[in-house]
Amino acid sequence: MNRYLAVVYGIFSYTLFLVAFLYLIGFVGGLLVPRSVDSAGTAPVGWAVLIDIVLVTLFALQHSVMARPAFKRWWTRIVPEPIERSTFVLIASLVLALMFWQWRELPSVVWDVTWQPARLAVWTLFWLGWAIVLAATFMINHFELFGLKQVFAAWRSRPAVETGFRTTLFYRVVRHPLMLGFIIAFWAAPTMTAGHLLFAATMTGYILLALQIEEHDLMAALGTHYAEYRKRVPMLIPGLHKRDTDIMVR
Repeated sequence: MNRYLAVVYGIFSYTLFLVAFLYLIGFVGGLLVPRSVDSAGTAPVGWAVLIDIVLVTLFALQHSVMARPAFKRWWTRIVPEPIERSTFVLIASLVLALMFWQWRELPSVVWDVTWQPARLAVWTLFWLGWAIVLAATFMINHFELFGLKQVFAAWRSRPAVETGFRTTLFYRVVRHPLMLGFIIAFWAAPTMTAGHLLFAATMTGYILLALQIEEHDLMAALGTHYAEYRKRVPMLIPGLHKRDTDIMVR
């Protein structure tokens, strides 16, 4: 593949990711976007629930299938390896865009925090969650995670050397801080509607399931090195007892 086209493709995919990521913040929080989890298309309750679950399932399948090593080995026979990660990012962003477009609201209020100090505290948690997500990507390798490192290595006609396994900062506290950040951001809602609750519950369920698969892949790839790390560091909850962590992993 032409190395200049690879760079343009990688930058385009990364830019689309940034737009989708920022829109996701607004979508979950109901901030500055035309369609959010609580302000979207309407449908009868049964249809709305079904459509929303299908959208989350589609996102989950795309993420889980395309992230598996076996799929990557097959996929790179079709897609050049330098743009494999950028392609993953591009498709993930498009699936998110489909979710934003087709989401159906369920406006019934489950809880509403009206005391202003408590409401401010929940909003602080919301932003803390997103800050953890973004910071966690840089604690591994943000630009490798989203495909830019690979396309620029191709542009320089050099092999893209993977960063490898790292346990810096947040990763010394929990094994999956990025996912912890998402969970916090999804659930930190001062006004929780049925639609938001459905989104938070289904996305959290997917995250917990996906982590089991990822843990299996990491054990297969890293062996005893990751096993020792897993003994020392809990999966999602800081300070969680090792025995409880093992139960979650299994």
